[in-house]
Amino acid sequence: MILISEDKNSIVKIEKGELISYKKNGEELMHQKGNPGWRNSDSEMFPIIGPTEANSFIVTTPKGNYNQDQHGLLRELDYTILHQDDTSFVLKKKYAAYTAIENSKYPDKSTVRLVSWPYSFNFQKKFDLKNDALKISFEIRAEKGMPFMFGYHPAFMLQGNLDEIIVFNNQPVSIPAIIKGGNTAYPILNSDEIQLIKKSGYNLSIKTTGFNNFMLWTPVPNMLCIEPITTYPYTEGSLLSKELFNSSNGIDNFELEITPF
Repeated sequence: MILISEDKNSIVKIEKGELISYKKNGEELMHQKGNPGWRNSDSEMFPIIGPTEANSFIVTTPKGNYNQDQHGLLRELDYTILHQDDTSFVLKKKYAAYTAIENSKYPDKSTVRLVSWPYSFNFQKKFDLKNDALKISFEIRAEKGMPFMFGYHPAFMLQGNLDEIIVFNNQPVSIPAIIKGGNTAYPILNSDEIQLIKKSGYNLSIKTTGFNNFMLWTPVPNMLCIEPITTYPYTEGSLLSKELFNSSNGIDNFELEITPF
């Protein structure tokens, strides 16, 4: 699926719900599959953020204990298309409570073959390409009171020179500092706006609604994941504690806007 802005200066490509390209005046902004760093260019983390291995892949809910692997089972489901036109694209994933899903990480990276969740949910993802920005919005419909964490996991292209910086609340963070953060990522808490500043090419502003936190992650100098999250899951001593979970309102909405400048 290809989206083209009204002024024809921005082009977005989506493959099976994944944002694989966002070009502004010919400059690619997204990490490209096959390049070092990560095998994807975006993903969603739901209903869990972070690893579950240390918890024997078990998540405790008000309805009992259920197996979840890293970042949750949403990534194992396929999107269906609800709507598309020249500048917008809407997709949906649907899950029925207690359905056992094959875990793609098994057996190479996990000992758990099947994962499940005791709540039904509908997950909607919408892309809206404007002349100056790309807005990505999410709607989660679920039983009221369902515990969940939610995060969006896009990866952006870097020049590879380790000279870009992240700025939030007027504070800079370097790429080497983020790499040093390792697999637990670099937390940016209580913030809904972040900027990626480069020596050349487009800078990026990312503004969010509903998340209120970010994680920054990369193992390489040519890519950076800037991940809006509802909670940072790696706090010592509180792995998968109930305080890390949101409680569903029945309908919950989240969005971010990526603005090149």
